[in-house]
Amino acid sequence: MLAALAQVTLLCPTSPEWIRQALERFDEVLIDHAHCEKKAAAHALSMLAAFPDVPGLARAMARLAREEATHLTQVLAILEKRGLTLGRDRGDPYAQGLQAQVRQPQRERLLDRLLVSALIELRSEERLRLLSVNLPDPELRDFYARLADSEDGHGALFLRYARKYAPQEVDARLAMLARVEAGLIESLPIRAGIH
Repeated sequence: MLAALAQVTLLCPTSPEWIRQALERFDEVLIDHAHCEKKAAAHALSMLAAFPDVPGLARAMARLAREEATHLTQVLAILEKRGLTLGRDRGDPYAQGLQAQVRQPQRERLLDRLLVSALIELRSEERLRLLSVNLPDPELRDFYARLADSEDGHGALFLRYARKYAPQEVDARLAMLARVEAGLIESLPIRAGIH
């Protein structure tokens, strides 16, 4: 984890079993990764659409969507090079479990979506970093190191907006959501995917 997200700590580190499975079934991880990048781009655009009046957020989310779409293009190129196709999205129980925590009143919904996004980016950063040090292919290691750095920046962006938007509420809500995130990591089966 880089300094940008130092205020957010994962309460449950990724199991060594995840990296073993990810390396053994890397093609599945790649396909899941492409779906994650697709959903990250769509999520940024949905944040822009849902909260157009938050100062600076629309432009930040437009930039984020463009960056995530670029990552999607890069992952799709790797899939094609390996003779793989994207296929249908099998879903992500981890992200779904976190999204289920988002409260519905407008004010709470924005804060929760920002914090859930920060946690997802932090977990993604951790796992992409694990790939960057464990994959045998040096090009893939470099690719995942760059993406891990990007995820760290994305998480910091979401956290920064959460702190601007609701500075008095962030710490308590983030602590609660971090406990939920850890519970999901501990209870969900390990799978060959980013989450």
